[in-house]
Amino acid sequence: MAEDLQIAKGSKTEQYAQLLPQIRAIMEGEADATANLANTAAALKEQFGWLWVGFYLVKGEELVVGPFQGPVACTRIRKGRGVCGTSWAEAKTLIVPDVEAFPGHIACSSLSKSEIVVPVWADGRVVGVLDVDSVDPDAFDQEDQRWLEEVVSVLPGVNA
Repeated sequence: MAEDLQIAKGSKTEQYAQLLPQIRAIMEGEADATANLANTAAALKEQFGWLWVGFYLVKGEELVVGPFQGPVACTRIRKGRGVCGTSWAEAKTLIVPDVEAFPGHIACSSLSKSEIVVPVWADGRVVGVLDVDSVDPDAFDQEDQRWLEEVVSVLPGVNA
């Protein structure tokens, strides 16, 4: 298990390309989902400096906040509500350039200006979401989507 994160320099692609193997190494030999989610959130936050990076896990008909890095978060989100609940309901990644323009946006932090939410899959179903917020408007694009979908695809044992 690697415990020292090397902050990557360069383009966004270069940063993700250098970070992904480190995330894999951090999780190597660790079967505990909470530990893996916590370290993944921390690695992403350290690398990119986003406002909030974390996971919400499906518990019945709600998403419940899981491991995260950043300001205090909303604890529970109903299916179909806000960006996270909508990503879960639609089982797809959502990129929101301006959170104020998203219908039904849940403002857990007034500092958040843009957001990307990526479903986490296990056993053919969405078991949670990776939620990333930025203080900058329009901070996320298709490249972030591609890489963050790759990040969640390597998470072992994510069963809420």
